[in-house]
Amino acid sequence: MLQNIFRTRPSQRLGEPLYELAVRQARDPAFYTALGVADRIDARFELYTLHVLLLVMRLKDEGERGAEAAQALFDTYVSALDHALRELGVGDISVGKKMRKLGEAMYGRMTAYEPPLRDGDAAVLATGLARNVFERDEPSAGEALAAYALASRGRLAAQDFAAVTTGPDWAEIKP
Repeated sequence: MLQNIFRTRPSQRLGEPLYELAVRQARDPAFYTALGVADRIDARFELYTLHVLLLVMRLKDEGERGAEAAQALFDTYVSALDHALRELGVGDISVGKKMRKLGEAMYGRMTAYEPPLRDGDAAVLATGLARNVFERDEPSAGEALAAYALASRGRLAAQDFAAVTTGPDWAEIKP
């Protein structure tokens, strides 16, 4: 009976590698060199959130099995944020407050980015990315990242489920 408590559930086994795929792409140096994303914790959070959202959206297109994988990815991301806060030295008492704030930010970004990603609305997406990733009011600051995100959305949509879960086809990062 106790061995069942310590077993990794199948959804967890899928969530962790999916999260690693999103993080690996979000850490691509081209975001920081070619697009000018600041190499700071908050900007990395923004890129992680964008890539997790792109995968979540694609996975949900697969119906029930995709929704399970998307939920596993989302849960893993939330868990990784909690772990990162603790590694940064945030005490147990403050972790809850900080996680709530991060959760609200993550949910806000996902809610703001999903409609323009679904609709292919580069202008709206660029405005949100400029504000959140580049901390600028000029939508032009987010145009290259918006083009990348929309192109990635299209490339991910063209892949079958197995390919997405093992090697997502991200777009090229262009300035």
